[in-house]
Amino acid sequence: MAAQGELSADEVTGLQRCINDLVSLLAFPAMWAGRSPSQIVSSFAEGLLRMLRLDVAYVRLTDETGGWSDCLRVPRDAQAESGLVRDLLKGLGDDLAQSPQQMSRSASGPTLCIQPVRGLHARAGVVVAGAQRPEFPLKTERLLLNVAANQLTLALQEAQLRLEQKRVAEELDARVAQRTAELAAINATLRQEIAERSRAEERLRRSEAFLAEGQILARIGNFSWLAASEEMKWSEQLYRIFELEPGVTVTLELIASRLHPEDRQMLQNMIDAARGSIGDLEYSCRLVMPDGSIKHMQLVAHATRDHQGRLEYLGAVQDITQRRASEEALSKASTKLANVARMSSLGVLTAAIAHEVNQPISGIITNASTCLRMLSAQPANIEGALETARRTIRDGKRAAEVIARLRTLYTRRDVLPEPMDLNEAAREVISLSLSELQRGGVTLRHVLADNLPHVLGDRIQLQQVILNLLRNASDAMTAIEGRPREVLIGTEPDRADTVRLSVKDAGLGLSAEAVKKIFEPFYTTKSDGMGIGLSVSRSIIEAHGGSLWATPNEGPGVTFSFSLPHAPAYACSALPGVGSASTDA
Repeated sequence: MAAQGELSADEVTGLQRCINDLVSLLAFPAMWAGRSPSQIVSSFAEGLLRMLRLDVAYVRLTDETGGWSDCLRVPRDAQAESGLVRDLLKGLGDDLAQSPQQMSRSASGPTLCIQPVRGLHARAGVVVAGAQRPEFPLKTERLLLNVAANQLTLALQEAQLRLEQKRVAEELDARVAQRTAELAAINATLRQEIAERSRAEERLRRSEAFLAEGQILARIGNFSWLAASEEMKWSEQLYRIFELEPGVTVTLELIASRLHPEDRQMLQNMIDAARGSIGDLEYSCRLVMPDGSIKHMQLVAHATRDHQGRLEYLGAVQDITQRRASEEALSKASTKLANVARMSSLGVLTAAIAHEVNQPISGIITNASTCLRMLSAQPANIEGALETARRTIRDGKRAAEVIARLRTLYTRRDVLPEPMDLNEAAREVISLSLSELQRGGVTLRHVLADNLPHVLGDRIQLQQVILNLLRNASDAMTAIEGRPREVLIGTEPDRADTVRLSVKDAGLGLSAEAVKKIFEPFYTTKSDGMGIGLSVSRSIIEAHGGSLWATPNEGPGVTFSFSLPHAPAYACSALPGVGSASTDA
């Protein structure tokens, strides 16, 4: 028997077991590290069942939704009793965790020891230990059960904290991933926008470069001008045209200082017109450069309103000096070409002109001889001699007229428009051409309208056109055999304000392609032709405000026609009306 105050062997054994169990319980958290709450509860029930030599171990906890979840463990050799234990626990109801340390004994079941559990976020639960041993639960067992419940509480709190941390980390990772994806998408969009902007800026730079280069090549500068003030903006090219330092403040006085003295009043008129009404502007002027050279300018501007509603002109100024020089050179070249064509045409008429002059000269010689004989006779035939002298004067005038017409056609001079009778001009050309046409077997007929209105033109140039058309008509019938070679020249009123002259031949005609090309420079249907006669003729007619064209005849040949506008009434008021009847030659 143990001495008083000493522990019995059973008590020492029980105390050692209790200490071992307590150490095991304290080791539980290490075993549960990293496990889920459900795994911890299951492991806790298994360990508690073995440690306290229980017949039943039961853990009941609230779940995430506020409902109950439980875990029941019984020894393997007591599986059949688990149903009875569940029924017993179920019968205790949902207030199982409301009475700590409650014990209950069933006649057919184990004694239960209930220990409450407080989980994370105040979630409640209980740990129920049951055994059929009479001494159950011992004081040490209740103590161990309390420690175990506390360990479970701590473990569940740690596990749930880990889960919460994991959830938060996953949410954070998801948000970071989402934000990263959004930022990546934004970055991609920004990169695309930057690339597009770079391309747009490059296109803009290229366009500006092309525009600047185009303005330089075309000698065009643009500007804007607020009409109510002198506020102007010039492009760099406009400064270059005016030969001013770029960036210099542009004023109307500065512009006027560059204008030709004769054009300065025009500038003031333009300014007054621009400020007085809304309309487009178009002016030509001259600039006098510091070196004394002259530049010709063409200005066009469009009226608009700026964002404040003020009248503003947006326009362009083009340096047309080279174009003017080219036009003058072209005009001179055209005049030379026309003279070449005229000389070519007159060269063919040399024989006809010689014959035309030879006839009156022969008459002069004959009449002079006759006059001498009449004066030498005894008595002298004075009346006969006078009549012969009159015929001599007539033939001399006739020769002089032929020579004068020839000299006029050969003379080179500037265009001199004047009111003229187209019938009279045609008769003079017919007179020069008639002999040559007759030697070529060509019959010329003319139908000239009576009271034909006068036209305003250069007589020599228009006669050159008529002469060229007659020559072409004659050449077109050179190869004609078996039918008459006829040329008809006629005049008639064309429309209310024009007259027409036509030359119709009976030659080989023209193909549809030739009709389209016949007036092109250097195009010819003749084997020895130059191809400039009709081109020059059309230029002359168009310069007179008329038109020249070709029309295939219904029968053989082709008809060339030109029309010219009437001369103004005031120009014809001092001229006598000239008409002519229809005749044949």
